[in-house]
Amino acid sequence: MSLSRRLFAEALGTGLLVCTVIGSGIMAESLTGDVALALLGNTLPTGAILVVLITILGPVSGAHFNPAVTLAFAVRRQAPWGEVAPYILAQIAGGIAGAALAHGMFDLPMLQTATKIRTGGPQWLAEVVATFGLVFTIFAGIRQAPAAIPWLVGLYITAAYWFTASTSFANPAVAIARSFTDTFSGIRPFDLPGFVTAQFAGALIGVAVAAWLFTPERPKEQTA
Repeated sequence: MSLSRRLFAEALGTGLLVCTVIGSGIMAESLTGDVALALLGNTLPTGAILVVLITILGPVSGAHFNPAVTLAFAVRRQAPWGEVAPYILAQIAGGIAGAALAHGMFDLPMLQTATKIRTGGPQWLAEVVATFGLVFTIFAGIRQAPAAIPWLVGLYITAAYWFTASTSFANPAVAIARSFTDTFSGIRPFDLPGFVTAQFAGALIGVAVAAWLFTPERPKEQTA
């Protein structure tokens, strides 16, 4: 596929992902005052849309939808460094458009400034863990079960919503887009640097662990 088509696929996929995250959060919050139930209503659509988007757009662009994943593939030399910046810009632009689209469907101001506080060491550690797990899952899936990657990623994110203190953003583009919504899924712009730094750190750890674990060992030389 041409670069223009791949960039469009990345913007479209990230936009639909963010639209699902924010839209399902708005819907869940409007239907129940129970925070745990609202989170469940936010979790399941997010996992489901990832399965769909990776399946249908993976053959076009690789279905990164995530700057941390794009960086991980470049570090692994499975994506050209010259395409990293265009991919990330497409992902961020698509994510912001997805936030505006979600607001438009629920008759809210198209772009907002989030006020929800998400900061502190435990939250940052949670994002390191969440993004590490995501990247590790992707590369483990490529090695062990390539056809299952859409389900592996969707199920991992579904689980990580619940076992991480941050509800598993694990995606700098999604985090940036969520700073433009003052709804259930929002994050204050002021809190973005800590989240984004943690996400890239987690991605690099995931690359290193996957490279070590799945690189075949050389047979030891036998001594006479």
